[in-house]
Amino acid sequence: MASPINRIPPEILVLLPDFWDAYNKDKNIITLTHVCWVWRQVFTSRSSLWTRIDCEDKDKTRVYLERSRSSPIDLSLRRDDDLSLHDPFFQITPHTMGRLRSLSVKATMWNLSDIATHLSYPAPLLERMSIDGDYEHDSNGIPTLTSALFGGDLPSLRNLHLEYVCTELPWRNMVNLTSLKLIDTSPVSMSQLLDFFETAPHLYEVEFRMRIPTSGAQDGRLVSLARLESMSIDGGPSSALLDHLLIPVRARLRVEVVLPNPLIEDHPGFLDNLRNLLGFTTIQLNDGPIPRMEFSGPNGEVMMTLATSPDDETFPLRFLTLFGTSETERLEIYFRGSPSSYHPYNTLLRMKNLHTLKLYHCESPDVFVHALDPRNGSLGVVVCPKLEELVIKHEKALDIESVIGMVAARESRGAKIKTIWIISQQGGGNHTQSDMLELKKHVFRLEWIQR
Repeated sequence: MASPINRIPPEILVLLPDFWDAYNKDKNIITLTHVCWVWRQVFTSRSSLWTRIDCEDKDKTRVYLERSRSSPIDLSLRRDDDLSLHDPFFQITPHTMGRLRSLSVKATMWNLSDIATHLSYPAPLLERMSIDGDYEHDSNGIPTLTSALFGGDLPSLRNLHLEYVCTELPWRNMVNLTSLKLIDTSPVSMSQLLDFFETAPHLYEVEFRMRIPTSGAQDGRLVSLARLESMSIDGGPSSALLDHLLIPVRARLRVEVVLPNPLIEDHPGFLDNLRNLLGFTTIQLNDGPIPRMEFSGPNGEVMMTLATSPDDETFPLRFLTLFGTSETERLEIYFRGSPSSYHPYNTLLRMKNLHTLKLYHCESPDVFVHALDPRNGSLGVVVCPKLEELVIKHEKALDIESVIGMVAARESRGAKIKTIWIISQQGGGNHTQSDMLELKKHVFRLEWIQR
C-alpha cells in the first residue's frame, strides 16, 4: 500500500509552495525536486514555480529559464562589483525579455549602463520596473537611463520606481501606468514631467523625493490627473508644478509649498488649482523645524509644509486666510509658537461651522479666548457660533476669569459651549475649585486635569 504522502493527488501536491514564505521559497522548491522521481516530475512541470530569476548562478539561471517555459518571469538583479561578459544576466535573451513581467535592478553607474544596453528589446508584458543607481557604492556619478531601455515602449507598465538615476522620462505609451515614484533622480524638467503625465492618464499614486523644477513649462499649460488618489512631494517647494496640474477632489496631497512672507492679499497662483479641494472639515497646525498644515475632509486631504522665514514669529494660523474654511468643523493646533503678533479673530470669524477647537501646546491660549468672546468683537458678532467643544492644554498661566467671561457671554447670545477640557501642565497656573465651579455653570461638561 502506498504511504499516505503518496496518496496526495499531484494537482494538490503541486500547490504546496503557494503557502510558503517567500524568503526561502527557491531553496525549498529545489529540495522538493530531490525527494523522488515522482515529486521531481510534479514540481518541475509547474512552470510558474520557476519564474523568479535572480541571475546569481549561471546553472540556476539556465534551469529556471528552461523550467519557466513560456510563463512571465520576474527578474531581480543586484550588482555591486563589475559586470563581466560571463555574468548569468546575459543569459537573458530578446526572446526572454518578451516574457518579462517585473524587473528590479540595483547596480552601480557602469553596470547599469551595460544592463540598460542589453535590455533594449521590447518587453510588452512588463508591469513593474524598479531601478536603483546604487549611489552608495558608486562615487563616479549617477547613471543615465535613455529611451533605449526596452525601446522606449512599455505598454503594460503599471509601477515605475526610479532612484539615483538621470532620466528624461523618455518612455512612451504609458497608458496603463498607475504608480510613479522618483527618488533623487535628475534632471527632469517641468515640460518632461508634464509630457510624461499626459501619456499616463491612469496614474493614481505619485511620489517624488527629489528637487522639483520651478520653471520650464509653457504658461497656462494644464495637465489633468483625473485618476489621482495620492501625491507626495518631498524635496523642495512644489507650487510651480501644482500650477500646471488639475487635481481631482478626492486626492490626498503631501506637498511643500512656499507661501508669501509677509502675507500678501493676492493668493499665490497654485491656490487656484487647490480650490478643487475646498470643503476641509479638519485642519491641523503642527510644530516642527518648519510649520506644517494638514487639511482633510470629504473632498480629500492635503498636508502643506510652510517654508517661512526663521525670523518670522507670527503664528502660522494667519495662513489659513488663504483657504476656504467655511466648512471646517475641527481646528487642532499642536504648536508652541505664540500668535500674539497675529490676532486669530479674522481667521476664526470665517469658520462658521467650527464645532471643535483644540489648543494643544499652544503658548498663548488667551488670545483665542479673547477672539471667541463676543464682547471683544465688532458689533458683538459671535465668532464660531457652532463651537461646542474647546480643549486647552497649557503650560503657562491661563486667565481663567477670561475663560469664564467668554463662555458666559457666548451663552447669553445663544452660542453655548457644551464641553470644555482644561489640561494644566506643571507650572501652568493654579486654578481654584471655585473657579471651576463658576465655569461649570455655563457648560454641560467640564473636565479639569492637572498634571
